[in-house]
Amino acid sequence: MEEGGFVVRASHQGCERQQMQVPEDVGVIVHLHAQGWGSRRIARELGVSRNTVKRYVRAGGYLPYGGIGGRAKSLDGLEGWLAARLHQHRGNADVLRQELEREKNIRVSLRTIERAVMAERQRLAAEQLATVRFETAPGKQLQGDFGQITVAVGGEKVKLHACVLTLGYSRRPFVDVFDNEQIDSWLSTMEASFRHFDGIPEEMLVDNAKALVTVHNAQTREVVFSPTFSAFALYWGFRPIACAPYRARTKGKDERGVAYVKRNAIAGRSFESLQELRAHLDWWMREVADVRVHGTTGQRPIDRFVAAEAAALKPLNGRPPFQQKRELVRRVHSDLCVELDSNGYSVPWRYIGQEVSVLVGQQEIVISHAGTEIARHQRLWGRKERSVQNQHFAGVKVNGRPPAAQAEGEATLLRPLVEYEQAVGGSW
Repeated sequence: MEEGGFVVRASHQGCERQQMQVPEDVGVIVHLHAQGWGSRRIARELGVSRNTVKRYVRAGGYLPYGGIGGRAKSLDGLEGWLAARLHQHRGNADVLRQELEREKNIRVSLRTIERAVMAERQRLAAEQLATVRFETAPGKQLQGDFGQITVAVGGEKVKLHACVLTLGYSRRPFVDVFDNEQIDSWLSTMEASFRHFDGIPEEMLVDNAKALVTVHNAQTREVVFSPTFSAFALYWGFRPIACAPYRARTKGKDERGVAYVKRNAIAGRSFESLQELRAHLDWWMREVADVRVHGTTGQRPIDRFVAAEAAALKPLNGRPPFQQKRELVRRVHSDLCVELDSNGYSVPWRYIGQEVSVLVGQQEIVISHAGTEIARHQRLWGRKERSVQNQHFAGVKVNGRPPAAQAEGEATLLRPLVEYEQAVGGSW
């Protein structure tokens, strides 16, 4: 129908009544009311509720979504409090609603809270997704990432952990792999990287790895590093830094180091042993990672390193390894071995069943009994590997001949305790 030159959309019998949110429709309501139409007639003609008509008439025009209704007014003046709590709870509006009721005695719906903090949530989401690119000075920072990878080793899929350290200025990386993410693995990689780069950075930026960080309070930003890592940093003369909790991207240059190793160095390849994998990674760092053109800097990492970063690193000055050691007690199994981190190290057969002391160093394992050294091995870094020395079978014959006289490799096929007992003429 047409009223005073203004076109009005006719209502249809049985059509669903909806609140009108389009400014043009609200203009129709206000215009008809000015022409003397009552709220009932306007509601009937436009197919909306009578209360909707009354609210827009009282407002005198269009209100943005959420502006209708009185409950939102109870949050007036709390914008700063809401924003601060929203950041504290990382965008969780329901926790915000609970605290609002508990601390301010204001009870509103979750939807009301979400409308009130919508803009702040969008800013928070954008902040969490954004990667802030910044340039660190040459020699300033080394960034650490540790993550799990799956690799075909010895004909089977195994889960390993890759530690990737990246220089902040040149983007030159160093990579090593382990069967764990324990502190020994972290420190071993850091020391190896210092020797690889022939220098030490001013600071080390790491995620909140449990092996390195004991306490990191998200509110106070208090950081407590583990005693071992603190001593290691003091020994080598760098400053340890931890990312803000849940904000690993605050490392700035999020190199996605582990992902790069997965898709470039490891993808589609298989290896006969962990040693072969490590040799491949050494080649890959030198022939691929160091010489590719980096997407951010537009230069090869090795070129930036040689031109500026190498000279900025602090010199090693012939400093020996940190050699953080731990001493454990282990029982010798019937295969002559003590077990450490899933690997086995042999001792002389007469100590089977005895408790021995195992001193674990970065590179070497020393095994003692009653204060006397009985075995020494190079430390193994793989999984379920064995370091077996033939002299530990001295005086024992297996199948009528000493193991040292057997074919090469056969000495590692160790026998149960009962066979050794029979070979020496009874149990001990």
